[in-house]
Amino acid sequence: MTVTVRSFAKINLGLRIGAAREDGFHELLTVYQTIGLHDVIRLSVGRGSGIEIRSNDPRVPRDESNTCWRVVERAMEGLRAKGRVVIEIEKKLPVQGGLGGASANAVAALLGLERALSKPLPLAERFGIAAEVGSDLPLFLIGGTVLGVGRGEQVYPLPELPTMACVVITPEIGVSTPQAFREWDRRQGLMPASSTLPFDDLQAALKKPAELRSSATNEKVRPGTEDGSPQLAGAAVGARKDEKLTGANVSDRMNELGRGLSAWLSMTYSGAPSGFTVRRGRAENPLLWLVRAGIENDFEQVVFPEYPKLCEAKGALLRAGAKYASLSGSGSALYGLFRSNDTAVKAVVRLRKEGWAAQGTTTVTRAAYWSKIFD
Repeated sequence: MTVTVRSFAKINLGLRIGAAREDGFHELLTVYQTIGLHDVIRLSVGRGSGIEIRSNDPRVPRDESNTCWRVVERAMEGLRAKGRVVIEIEKKLPVQGGLGGASANAVAALLGLERALSKPLPLAERFGIAAEVGSDLPLFLIGGTVLGVGRGEQVYPLPELPTMACVVITPEIGVSTPQAFREWDRRQGLMPASSTLPFDDLQAALKKPAELRSSATNEKVRPGTEDGSPQLAGAAVGARKDEKLTGANVSDRMNELGRGLSAWLSMTYSGAPSGFTVRRGRAENPLLWLVRAGIENDFEQVVFPEYPKLCEAKGALLRAGAKYASLSGSGSALYGLFRSNDTAVKAVVRLRKEGWAAQGTTTVTRAAYWSKIFD
Protein backbone atom coordinates (compact mmCIF):
# COMPACT_ATOMS: atom_id res chain seq x y z
CA MET A 1 0.00 0.00 0.00
CA THR A 2 1.36 3.41 -0.99
CA VAL A 3 0.22 6.42 1.02
CA THR A 4 0.30 9.85 -0.63
CA VAL A 5 0.68 12.94 1.56
CA ARG A 6 0.76 16.61 0.59
CA SER A 7 3.70 18.37 2.22
CA PHE A 8 2.60 22.00 2.61
CA ALA A 9 5.07 24.88 2.84
CA LYS A 10 5.21 27.60 5.48
CA ILE A 11 6.09 31.27 5.62
CA ASN A 12 7.23 33.26 8.64
CA LEU A 13 5.04 36.19 9.65
CA GLY A 14 7.88 38.00 11.37
CA LEU A 15 10.98 36.44 12.90
CA ARG A 16 13.01 37.79 15.81
CA ILE A 17 16.45 36.35 16.54
CA GLY A 18 17.45 36.34 20.20
CA ALA A 19 20.69 35.50 21.94
CA ALA A 20 22.91 32.59 21.03
CA ARG A 21 22.37 29.69 23.42
CA GLU A 22 24.90 27.43 25.03
CA ASP A 23 23.60 24.52 22.93
CA GLY A 24 24.56 26.37 19.74
CA PHE A 25 21.03 27.40 18.79
CA HIS A 26 19.40 30.84 19.07
CA GLU A 27 16.25 31.93 20.82
CA LEU A 28 13.57 32.71 18.26
CA LEU A 29 10.15 34.29 18.25
CA THR A 30 8.08 33.84 15.09
CA VAL A 31 4.61 33.19 13.73
CA TYR A 32 4.48 30.37 11.21
CA GLN A 33 1.75 30.24 8.57
CA THR A 34 1.13 27.30 6.27
CA ILE A 35 0.45 28.06 2.60
CA GLY A 36 -0.91 26.11 -0.35
CA LEU A 37 2.36 25.39 -2.17
CA HIS A 38 3.47 21.83 -1.47
CA ASP A 39 5.63 18.85 -2.30
CA VAL A 40 4.15 15.35 -2.56
CA ILE A 41 5.37 12.42 -0.45
CA ARG A 42 4.58 8.82 -1.37
CA LEU A 43 5.47 6.20 1.22
CA SER A 44 5.16 2.44 1.25
CA VAL A 45 6.23 -0.30 3.64
CA GLY A 46 7.12 -3.73 2.26
CA ARG A 47 9.11 -6.81 3.08
CA GLY A 48 12.70 -6.48 4.09
CA SER A 49 14.44 -3.79 6.08
CA GLY A 50 15.99 -0.36 5.70
CA ILE A 51 14.92 2.97 4.23
CA GLU A 52 15.12 4.05 0.59
CA ILE A 53 14.76 7.68 -0.54
CA ARG A 54 13.78 8.52 -4.11
CA SER A 55 13.27 11.97 -5.57
CA ASN A 56 12.86 13.85 -8.83
CA ASP A 57 15.35 16.44 -7.51
CA PRO A 58 19.03 15.40 -7.50
CA ARG A 59 19.77 17.84 -4.65
CA VAL A 60 17.65 15.83 -2.20
CA PRO A 61 19.87 13.63 0.04
CA ARG A 62 19.28 9.89 -0.28
CA ASP A 63 21.01 8.90 2.96
CA GLU A 64 20.51 9.31 6.72
CA SER A 65 21.12 13.07 6.44
CA ASN A 66 17.63 13.37 4.91
CA THR A 67 15.07 14.54 7.49
CA CYS A 68 12.52 12.01 6.18
CA TRP A 69 15.00 9.20 6.79
CA ARG A 70 15.76 10.37 10.33
CA VAL A 71 12.11 10.76 11.30
CA VAL A 72 11.04 7.44 9.82
CA GLU A 73 13.97 5.62 11.43
CA ARG A 74 12.96 6.93 14.88
CA ALA A 75 9.27 6.29 14.27
CA MET A 76 9.88 2.68 13.22
CA GLU A 77 11.74 2.14 16.47
CA GLY A 78 8.98 3.81 18.48
CA LEU A 79 6.30 1.72 16.77
CA ARG A 80 8.39 -1.47 17.06
CA ALA A 81 7.68 -1.98 13.37
CA LYS A 82 9.65 -3.90 10.76
CA GLY A 83 9.80 -3.61 7.00
CA ARG A 84 11.46 -1.78 4.16
CA VAL A 85 10.26 1.82 3.88
CA VAL A 86 10.38 3.49 0.48
CA ILE A 87 9.90 7.27 0.46
CA GLU A 88 9.38 9.06 -2.84
CA ILE A 89 9.77 12.85 -2.62
CA GLU A 90 8.24 14.79 -5.49
CA LYS A 91 9.86 18.19 -5.07
CA LYS A 92 8.05 21.33 -6.14
CA LEU A 93 9.36 23.57 -3.35
CA PRO A 94 12.89 25.00 -3.53
CA VAL A 95 15.75 23.42 -1.60
CA GLN A 96 17.18 25.85 1.00
CA GLY A 97 14.29 28.17 0.21
CA GLY A 98 13.07 29.11 3.69
CA LEU A 99 9.66 27.53 3.07
CA GLY A 100 10.29 24.58 5.38
CA GLY A 101 10.27 22.05 2.54
CA ALA A 102 12.55 19.44 4.12
CA SER A 103 10.81 19.73 7.50
CA ALA A 104 7.37 19.46 5.94
CA ASN A 105 8.55 16.43 3.95
CA ALA A 106 9.66 14.72 7.16
CA VAL A 107 6.35 15.29 8.93
CA ALA A 108 4.45 14.12 5.85
CA ALA A 109 6.59 10.96 5.84
CA LEU A 110 5.83 10.42 9.53
CA LEU A 111 2.08 10.76 8.99
CA GLY A 112 2.28 8.56 5.91
CA LEU A 113 4.17 5.88 7.85
CA GLU A 114 1.53 5.84 10.59
CA ARG A 115 -1.22 5.44 8.01
CA ALA A 116 0.66 2.77 6.06
CA LEU A 117 1.16 0.74 9.25
CA SER A 118 -2.30 1.60 10.64
CA LYS A 119 -0.53 2.33 13.89
CA PRO A 120 -0.23 5.90 15.18
CA LEU A 121 2.43 7.03 17.62
CA PRO A 122 1.38 8.54 20.95
CA LEU A 123 1.01 12.29 20.46
CA ALA A 124 3.80 13.23 22.85
CA GLU A 125 6.19 10.83 21.11
CA ARG A 126 5.22 12.17 17.70
CA PHE A 127 6.02 15.73 18.73
CA GLY A 128 9.15 14.59 20.54
CA ILE A 129 10.56 12.93 17.42
CA ALA A 130 9.73 15.99 15.32
CA ALA A 131 11.44 18.41 17.74
CA GLU A 132 14.49 16.16 18.01
CA VAL A 133 15.03 16.05 14.25
CA GLY A 134 14.55 19.75 13.51
CA SER A 135 13.27 23.05 14.83
CA ASP A 136 10.72 23.58 12.04
CA LEU A 137 9.14 20.13 12.15
CA PRO A 138 6.62 20.48 15.02
CA LEU A 139 4.74 23.34 13.33
CA PHE A 140 3.71 20.93 10.56
CA LEU A 141 2.02 18.72 13.14
CA ILE A 142 -0.34 21.65 13.78
CA GLY A 143 -0.78 23.63 10.58
CA GLY A 144 -2.47 26.98 10.05
CA THR A 145 -1.15 29.87 12.12
CA VAL A 146 1.37 28.76 14.75
CA LEU A 147 3.43 30.61 17.36
CA GLY A 148 7.02 29.36 17.52
CA VAL A 149 9.38 30.06 20.43
CA GLY A 150 12.50 28.48 21.92
CA ARG A 151 14.59 27.57 18.87
CA GLY A 152 11.28 27.47 16.96
CA GLU A 153 10.32 23.95 18.06
CA GLN A 154 8.04 25.02 20.92
CA VAL A 155 4.78 25.58 19.09
CA TYR A 156 1.31 26.85 19.99
CA PRO A 157 -1.70 26.77 17.65
CA LEU A 158 -3.02 30.30 17.22
CA PRO A 159 -6.59 31.32 16.30
CA GLU A 160 -7.70 30.52 12.79
CA LEU A 161 -7.24 33.45 10.41
CA PRO A 162 -9.11 34.06 7.15
CA THR A 163 -7.48 32.76 4.00
CA MET A 164 -5.39 35.42 2.27
CA ALA A 165 -3.91 35.67 -1.22
CA CYS A 166 -0.16 35.18 -1.32
CA VAL A 167 2.51 35.41 -4.00
CA VAL A 168 5.83 33.61 -3.55
CA ILE A 169 9.06 34.38 -5.41
CA THR A 170 11.61 31.55 -5.44
CA PRO A 171 14.98 32.82 -6.72
CA GLU A 172 17.60 30.32 -7.86
CA ILE A 173 19.68 31.05 -4.77
CA GLY A 174 20.36 28.72 -1.86
CA VAL A 175 20.80 30.42 1.51
CA SER A 176 22.56 28.49 4.28
CA THR A 177 20.68 28.99 7.57
CA PRO A 178 23.73 28.19 9.77
CA GLN A 179 25.79 30.70 7.82
CA ALA A 180 23.04 33.32 8.17
CA PHE A 181 23.05 32.81 11.94
CA ARG A 182 26.85 33.12 12.06
CA GLU A 183 26.69 36.37 10.13
CA TRP A 184 23.96 37.64 12.46
CA ASP A 185 26.13 36.89 15.49
CA ARG A 186 29.11 38.58 13.87
CA ARG A 187 27.13 41.74 13.15
CA GLN A 188 25.32 41.85 16.49
CA GLY A 189 28.19 40.70 18.70
CA LEU A 190 25.84 38.21 20.39
CA MET A 191 27.08 35.83 23.05
CA PRO A 192 25.18 33.32 25.20
CA ALA A 193 23.47 35.44 27.86
CA SER A 194 21.99 34.79 31.27
CA SER A 195 19.52 37.71 31.18
CA THR A 196 15.90 36.67 30.72
CA LEU A 197 12.90 38.01 28.90
CA PRO A 198 9.50 37.34 30.50
CA PHE A 199 7.25 34.98 28.56
CA ASP A 200 4.24 35.61 30.80
CA ASP A 201 2.32 37.93 28.46
CA LEU A 202 2.29 35.42 25.62
CA GLN A 203 1.51 32.57 27.99
CA ALA A 204 -1.44 34.48 29.41
CA ALA A 205 -2.80 35.29 25.97
CA LEU A 206 -2.48 31.67 24.90
CA LYS A 207 -4.68 30.59 27.82
CA LYS A 208 -7.70 32.52 26.52
CA PRO A 209 -10.07 30.76 26.38
CA ALA A 210 -9.40 28.02 28.93
CA GLU A 211 -7.81 24.84 27.66
CA LEU A 212 -10.29 22.50 26.05
CA ARG A 213 -10.36 18.76 26.35
CA SER A 214 -10.61 16.48 23.34
CA SER A 215 -13.37 13.90 23.66
CA ALA A 216 -11.41 11.71 21.27
CA THR A 217 -8.17 11.62 23.23
CA ASN A 218 -9.10 13.01 26.65
CA GLU A 219 -5.95 15.10 26.35
CA LYS A 220 -5.69 18.85 26.72
CA VAL A 221 -6.17 20.80 23.52
CA ARG A 222 -4.87 24.34 23.38
CA PRO A 223 -6.66 27.35 21.86
CA GLY A 224 -7.34 27.04 18.17
CA THR A 225 -8.17 23.32 18.42
CA GLU A 226 -11.86 23.56 19.16
CA ASP A 227 -12.51 20.71 16.74
CA GLY A 228 -10.71 18.38 19.14
CA SER A 229 -8.50 17.12 16.34
CA PRO A 230 -6.12 14.62 17.96
CA GLN A 231 -3.35 15.76 15.61
CA LEU A 232 -3.24 19.07 17.44
CA ALA A 233 -3.11 17.92 21.05
CA GLY A 234 0.15 18.25 22.91
CA ALA A 235 1.33 20.99 20.57
CA ALA A 236 3.39 22.88 23.12
CA VAL A 237 5.90 20.09 23.59
CA GLY A 238 8.84 21.28 25.64
CA ALA A 239 7.13 24.47 26.82
CA ARG A 240 6.72 25.08 30.52
CA LYS A 241 4.82 27.72 32.42
CA ASP A 242 8.02 29.18 33.79
CA GLU A 243 9.82 29.08 30.41
CA LYS A 244 12.06 32.07 29.76
CA LEU A 245 13.29 33.48 26.48
CA THR A 246 16.96 34.38 26.64
CA GLY A 247 18.00 37.82 25.47
CA ALA A 248 21.07 40.03 25.37
CA ASN A 249 21.10 43.43 23.68
CA VAL A 250 18.23 42.14 21.51
CA SER A 251 15.75 41.81 24.39
CA ASP A 252 14.00 45.08 23.56
CA ARG A 253 13.28 43.90 20.02
CA MET A 254 12.04 40.54 21.26
CA ASN A 255 9.87 42.29 23.84
CA GLU A 256 8.40 44.60 21.23
CA LEU A 257 7.20 41.74 19.06
CA GLY A 258 6.06 39.79 22.13
CA ARG A 259 3.86 42.66 23.28
CA GLY A 260 2.43 43.06 19.79
CA LEU A 261 1.61 39.36 19.53
CA SER A 262 0.10 39.32 23.01
CA ALA A 263 -2.17 42.26 22.19
CA TRP A 264 -3.14 40.64 18.89
CA LEU A 265 -3.96 37.35 20.59
CA SER A 266 -6.07 39.03 23.27
CA MET A 267 -7.95 40.99 20.62
CA THR A 268 -8.51 37.92 18.46
CA TYR A 269 -9.83 35.76 21.28
CA SER A 270 -12.15 38.45 22.63
CA GLY A 271 -13.64 39.16 19.23
CA ALA A 272 -14.28 42.74 20.34
CA PRO A 273 -14.38 45.39 17.61
CA SER A 274 -11.36 47.66 17.57
CA GLY A 275 -9.71 50.21 15.37
CA PHE A 276 -7.40 47.49 14.14
CA THR A 277 -10.10 45.12 12.96
CA VAL A 278 -12.86 47.48 11.85
CA ARG A 279 -11.77 50.17 9.41
CA ARG A 280 -14.24 52.50 7.70
CA GLY A 281 -17.18 50.34 8.68
CA ARG A 282 -15.90 47.00 7.45
CA ALA A 283 -13.99 44.17 9.04
CA GLU A 284 -10.34 43.83 8.06
CA ASN A 285 -8.40 40.62 7.62
CA PRO A 286 -6.56 40.23 10.96
CA LEU A 287 -3.49 38.98 9.09
CA LEU A 288 -2.99 42.52 7.85
CA TRP A 289 -3.26 43.81 11.40
CA LEU A 290 -0.66 41.26 12.46
CA VAL A 291 1.84 42.35 9.85
CA ARG A 292 1.42 45.93 11.04
CA ALA A 293 2.10 44.93 14.65
CA GLY A 294 5.78 45.66 14.13
CA ILE A 295 6.79 42.30 12.68
CA GLU A 296 9.80 41.93 10.43
CA ASN A 297 12.29 39.22 9.63
CA ASP A 298 15.69 39.79 11.25
CA PHE A 299 17.36 37.57 8.66
CA GLU A 300 16.81 40.30 6.07
CA GLN A 301 19.53 42.34 7.81
CA VAL A 302 22.19 39.73 7.01
CA VAL A 303 20.81 38.00 3.91
CA PHE A 304 20.00 41.08 1.80
CA PRO A 305 23.55 42.53 1.92
CA GLU A 306 24.94 39.13 0.88
CA TYR A 307 22.29 38.55 -1.81
CA PRO A 308 21.08 41.94 -3.15
CA LYS A 309 18.84 40.13 -5.65
CA LEU A 310 16.62 39.05 -2.76
CA CYS A 311 16.19 42.64 -1.63
CA GLU A 312 15.21 43.49 -5.21
CA ALA A 313 12.62 40.70 -5.14
CA LYS A 314 11.02 42.13 -2.01
CA GLY A 315 10.80 45.52 -3.68
CA ALA A 316 9.24 43.92 -6.76
CA LEU A 317 6.51 42.33 -4.61
CA LEU A 318 5.69 45.66 -2.98
CA ARG A 319 5.59 47.46 -6.34
CA ALA A 320 3.27 44.74 -7.63
CA GLY A 321 0.76 45.62 -4.90
CA ALA A 322 1.67 43.46 -1.89
CA LYS A 323 0.39 44.93 1.37
CA TYR A 324 3.26 43.21 3.14
CA ALA A 325 6.34 41.45 1.80
CA SER A 326 9.09 39.56 3.59
CA LEU A 327 11.81 36.99 3.39
CA SER A 328 10.60 33.62 4.65
CA GLY A 329 12.89 32.09 7.25
CA SER A 330 16.47 32.69 6.17
CA GLY A 331 15.39 32.66 2.51
CA SER A 332 15.81 32.58 -0.32
CA ALA A 333 12.04 32.56 -0.93
CA LEU A 334 10.11 35.79 -0.44
CA TYR A 335 6.37 36.26 -0.20
CA GLY A 336 3.83 39.03 -0.47
CA LEU A 337 0.34 39.20 1.04
CA PHE A 338 -2.39 40.67 -1.15
CA ARG A 339 -5.88 41.98 -0.43
CA SER A 340 -7.57 39.84 -3.09
CA ASN A 341 -6.98 36.91 -5.40
CA ASP A 342 -7.42 39.21 -8.42
CA THR A 343 -4.62 41.53 -7.34
CA ALA A 344 -2.41 38.52 -6.61
CA VAL A 345 -3.04 37.03 -10.07
CA LYS A 346 -2.16 40.35 -11.72
CA ALA A 347 0.96 40.55 -9.57
CA VAL A 348 2.11 37.10 -10.72
CA VAL A 349 1.72 38.13 -14.37
CA ARG A 350 3.65 41.34 -13.77
CA LEU A 351 6.44 39.67 -11.79
CA ARG A 352 6.93 36.94 -14.38
CA LYS A 353 7.22 39.55 -17.12
CA GLU A 354 9.96 41.16 -15.02
CA GLY A 355 11.78 37.83 -14.91
CA TRP A 356 10.88 36.65 -11.41
CA ALA A 357 9.91 33.03 -10.65
CA ALA A 358 6.58 33.91 -9.03
CA GLN A 359 3.71 31.66 -7.98
CA GLY A 360 0.30 32.52 -6.65
CA THR A 361 -1.15 30.68 -3.69
CA THR A 362 -3.11 31.32 -0.49
CA THR A 363 -2.56 30.92 3.21
CA VAL A 364 -3.98 27.62 4.49
CA THR A 365 -6.03 27.44 7.66
CA ARG A 366 -5.57 24.62 10.13
CA ALA A 367 -8.88 23.02 9.17
CA ALA A 368 -7.99 23.13 5.46
CA TYR A 369 -4.50 21.83 6.18
CA TRP A 370 -5.80 18.65 7.79
CA SER A 371 -8.60 18.16 5.27
CA LYS A 372 -6.19 18.33 2.30
CA ILE A 373 -3.03 16.75 3.63
CA PHE A 374 -3.90 13.22 2.51
CA ASP A 375 -4.50 12.72 -1.20
